[in-house]
Amino acid sequence: MSIKNCIAKGVSSCVGCGLELAIRHVVKAVGEKTIIIIPPGCAATYSGFGPETAMTIPGFQGNLENTAAYAAGVRAGLDRQGKTDINVLAFAGDGATVDIGLQALSGVFERNERIIYVCYDNEAYMNTGGQRSSSTPKDAVTTTTPAGKPTEKKDMIAIAQAHHVKYIASASVGNIPDLERKIAKALENDGTSYIHIHAPCPTGWGYDPSKTVLIAREAMDCGAIELCEIIDGEKKITYTPKGIDVSIYHGAQKRFR
Repeated sequence: MSIKNCIAKGVSSCVGCGLELAIRHVVKAVGEKTIIIIPPGCAATYSGFGPETAMTIPGFQGNLENTAAYAAGVRAGLDRQGKTDINVLAFAGDGATVDIGLQALSGVFERNERIIYVCYDNEAYMNTGGQRSSSTPKDAVTTTTPAGKPTEKKDMIAIAQAHHVKYIASASVGNIPDLERKIAKALENDGTSYIHIHAPCPTGWGYDPSKTVLIAREAMDCGAIELCEIIDGEKKITYTPKGIDVSIYHGAQKRFR
């Protein structure tokens, strides 16, 4: 695991951004010998604009719907050149993963491409104003569900499991050691790795930006999210919730008021 910080300081994420914690620790864990593909979304701030970028590793910003396909193409090109020691990292939000990018991702899952696909899940289309995605929890208020979303959150871990993905994990910015350990395991995998990271968003969820890590930990401790990993079909829970009431987690967020 690399310890070098490959991302610049002072990137223009929102104050308290859960995504920023996620991308900094994921990129540090995968190391410098990595090519990253980022679609439009909050993380596009890190791919940069024009000739500028916030990262010292190579990569590019693709389209919203085909991040997984781009990653598979980069992997095939590297393998053709014999550069098998270079990691390919797809890093996309929930909208570009569970909604618009699901078809391309399903193909990568089925072909067992040797890439690491990370979804940072802030539970809505936050980059364009906070519209609901299929990763938005039931009853959460968004700009397109002002009375609360009437349907349940899509279960991407189960979808990946149904594709027989070799390494699957859920993680949280509230438990960074667990996240980095899972990235290290993904690096050892010779097929597709899928990691789904819960990344609270103070702007879209409506809470004090200083509380991001606390909110993330409350989600873990009330059971709103589950930290697990599935290796070759065998599932293991990697964090035991403390059993706090879900109202503690919901109560600090305007989207559930």
